[in-house]
Amino acid sequence: MPLKTDQLSVFPAFFRVEGKIAAVFGNGDEAFAKVRLLLNTQARVVAYADRPEADYHAYLVANRIETVRAAFAVEQVRGATLVFAATGDSAQDRAIVGAARAEKVPANAVDQPDYCDFFTPALVNRAPVAVAIGTEGAGPVLAQMIRAQIDQLLAPSLGRLADLAVSYRKAAEHLVPKGAARRLFWRRFFSGAVADAVANENLPQARRVANGLLQAAEKIEGHVWLVGAGPGAVDLLTLRAQRVMMEADVIVYDALVPQEIVDMGRRDAERLSVGKRKGCHSKSQEEINDLLVHLGREGKRVVRLKSGDPLVYGRAGEEMAALRMAGISYEVVPGITSAFAAAADFELPLTLRGVASSLVFTTGHDLTGDVLPDWASLAVSGATIAVYMGRTVAASVAARLMQAGLPAETTVAVIENASRSDRRLLHGILRDLPDLQHRDELTGPVMVIIGDAVAGANFELSEPLVRERARSEEFARS
Repeated sequence: MPLKTDQLSVFPAFFRVEGKIAAVFGNGDEAFAKVRLLLNTQARVVAYADRPEADYHAYLVANRIETVRAAFAVEQVRGATLVFAATGDSAQDRAIVGAARAEKVPANAVDQPDYCDFFTPALVNRAPVAVAIGTEGAGPVLAQMIRAQIDQLLAPSLGRLADLAVSYRKAAEHLVPKGAARRLFWRRFFSGAVADAVANENLPQARRVANGLLQAAEKIEGHVWLVGAGPGAVDLLTLRAQRVMMEADVIVYDALVPQEIVDMGRRDAERLSVGKRKGCHSKSQEEINDLLVHLGREGKRVVRLKSGDPLVYGRAGEEMAALRMAGISYEVVPGITSAFAAAADFELPLTLRGVASSLVFTTGHDLTGDVLPDWASLAVSGATIAVYMGRTVAASVAARLMQAGLPAETTVAVIENASRSDRRLLHGILRDLPDLQHRDELTGPVMVIIGDAVAGANFELSEPLVRERARSEEFARS
């Protein structure tokens, strides 16, 4: 079996076919399908069909398609830009492809991937906009399903809007500064009142709005988005976060943000790692604040990408204060915080009617001082406690909570790398928690959830927190 890879074996591209010959060989449904696909283009379609089936023949006549009623001959491929072998006869199709390749003409043989120099995609046509979906010949039904979904997403007027944009291209290049200002102009052009007017078939109104956008275009002010990247799983990133990442000139990200999420920004956006993580702080918080202010003053559109939610232990307050003082506009884009992802992985109710009606977010370091936090009394009264960054102070957390009166048998759930494929789930009781700081194999972010509601979690996929208990449970099962 070949090694699994994320790389394509084909390179997606669009052929220039306007006025050029696209030759289709065959008499039946396969050839019929290729001709229908080609009529989405301005290619000169030539059908080589010596005995076309009745419905195919009627289609060729109705659409005035040039037809050659003759058996295949090698010279028929000469001068073509593309060749489609769709006779239904595998040997005949291979002979056609061989002749085309001899003439250095790209060819496609239906249902014979080894004899395809290119694959025909499922096509969403909003000329001049086209979306082509390919599966490298593996799943045409899948491609058609995707095509149907994309077709619903794209407005029928998109092609007319793209045509209008072509007429404004030179004016935009002359009047709108290159870079963020020009990207913002086109974003407003394609998604605002111009697009609405085109959709309503009011082209004069569309031009008036577009002219207004041109006249208002100027060097834009810097802007910062404080974006929550979520707990780690790429598909838990919000749609708004994805959108602003595509608008950003610069992405400033923390060490805990997965590279797959960082890569979701614009390809040409600058990416700056500030690497704030225990033991490897590449920049201090003050330096990060200064960096955001500097980028904003340069007129950059900046995404400050933080793990989880920026307002939950993300030090967003300090960054917002620095931006406000510098007069730089900003916006907070919430993310899914790790406590919610950890609870979801454990199928754990953070609140439970009649058991736990309140929820506390805290860090283990809150329990290391001399004064017991006020929220500790809430734990005794039944609140669920979600402890961030609590592995190294687990013993202190357990001791102080038990000192406050929380029973030693209170259920505890521990998860490393919540929401990710490499997550690890552990369960136990409060008096087991000190064992957590000896789990050196837990190198990712760890969340600890404590409380009576935790007993309602699904522990089938988790392992006991205490190793001795794990061995005894394994022995009992055997």
